[in-house]
Amino acid sequence: MTATAPPVAPSDEPAQTPARRSHLRRFAPVLLAAAAGLLLYLSFPPRELPWLAPLAFALFGVAVYGRRMRAGFGLGLVFGLAYLVPLLSWTGVDVGPLPWLALALAEALVLSLAGLGIAYVSKLPLWPLWASGVWIADEALRARFPFGGFPWGKVAFGQPSGVFLPLASLGGTPLLGFAVVLSGFGLGALALRLKALCGRERARVLRDGGVVAAAAFTVAPVVAGAVLLPFVPTGAEAGTARVALIQGNVPRMGLDFNAQRRAVLDYHVRETMKLAERIEKGETKRPDLVLWPENSSDIDPYVNMDAYDEISKAAEAVGAPISVGAVVTAKDGSTRNRLILWDPEKGPGATYDKRHLQPFGEYMPYRSFFRIFSKDVDRAGNFVPGERAVAFDMNGTKIGNITCYEAAFDDVVRDQVDAGAEILSVPSNNATFELSQMTYQQLAMDRVRAVEHGRAVMVPVTSGVSAVIRPDGSIAQRTGMFEPDTLIADVPRRTSETLATRAGVWPEVLLVAIGAGGLAWAVTRSRRARRTEA
Repeated sequence: MTATAPPVAPSDEPAQTPARRSHLRRFAPVLLAAAAGLLLYLSFPPRELPWLAPLAFALFGVAVYGRRMRAGFGLGLVFGLAYLVPLLSWTGVDVGPLPWLALALAEALVLSLAGLGIAYVSKLPLWPLWASGVWIADEALRARFPFGGFPWGKVAFGQPSGVFLPLASLGGTPLLGFAVVLSGFGLGALALRLKALCGRERARVLRDGGVVAAAAFTVAPVVAGAVLLPFVPTGAEAGTARVALIQGNVPRMGLDFNAQRRAVLDYHVRETMKLAERIEKGETKRPDLVLWPENSSDIDPYVNMDAYDEISKAAEAVGAPISVGAVVTAKDGSTRNRLILWDPEKGPGATYDKRHLQPFGEYMPYRSFFRIFSKDVDRAGNFVPGERAVAFDMNGTKIGNITCYEAAFDDVVRDQVDAGAEILSVPSNNATFELSQMTYQQLAMDRVRAVEHGRAVMVPVTSGVSAVIRPDGSIAQRTGMFEPDTLIADVPRRTSETLATRAGVWPEVLLVAIGAGGLAWAVTRSRRARRTEA
């Protein structure tokens, strides 16, 4: 009698058929790209998780590795949307989702070119190096095109602290971003290589050239940042200046923050007069200089004598020059976003006009065309940009001015240091963007700029967050949001230039050349392969 096997009960789970497994493999890169974009977003303020950025690029590198260019473009678009849609959500405050999503899509399309290029060079030896260069080339493009560029979201701006930050003093934001991306792609390449060698002897794996190169790419940027950390400049080379930052607050949030005539100016005068009372009572020392935010005078003090008198009263009471932000009508009739050096005895003197204006805000490109989609375009201004950097001499201290949005642009900040700035000031007005992430993202930029140029950075903001940033990028003092406050600090004056300042645009040129070299090599290899097949 022959024994028979008992019947097997049918499973409730569907069988993993080859077609199903193929379907999952097809969508795995898309999911990886989306997860990578979300991780990169999460690395940015108001969270301070800079270590997430290399992990994001490790996932993205695995997603695009060995893919065709068309797939790389698509995966780059998925990555860009997952990253930029949440990162730029503040642009939709008060104007709705259409401008926000249109901007995120436009930027993601530029970023998708990086995905295309990275996929193309991923077949080369040492591909993380070439891929990182391609990424920096794409960031260089986004910083200049279209409409003068939109560098917001550069990888470097998500690194206001952490081991990579000191590299900013060596090669600016391009080198800082390159290091983060290279470490991430190196980690991704290491994972791919170890998977390919799975089952081999351990000694053989450790001697494998691909493993060694990928590990070096992963670790070298971390080591470089750690080695540079003790050399980040912080000392007072020309003494210190006692600086007061005034955050007067605004009567309301949103685009109509200045709808009540002179209210914003009155708030800043009131806060300055409180400081003057404390000085008079001996509760605090008199500052050498006072910094007000962008748009701190909501009416033109050249035209409105009541504004002129109020600012003069505040300067006389505090006994120190004030840098005042105002929208003014220039002598040629154009509208300018201007900083005015207001002396307590002489009144208004030197001026700085914002040079890099915000498109769709301070001016409207192709206004008639975009009006087809929304009449909100008519709320954009007609500002004219300034032409040169100006460092204010405030009681013997040279203050370099970078107005709000300008902090995102490498050349604008560098020009102020070249103009002799011993301390940098980034007066801003974030009231338009209410309680969004925008102010924290911009504050992170300012911290990176401090290390990049070895300067303390003052951030006076109408509604917060105002801050005093040390030359090493750490925050000495800060305010809350939408509350009047005054910060007073003894700030180091520095005169030497970091290597990043002296090198100017050349680190970016070199890193872009690495990406271009990788693409050229990939083209050459592809042509040779086609000739061989023929």
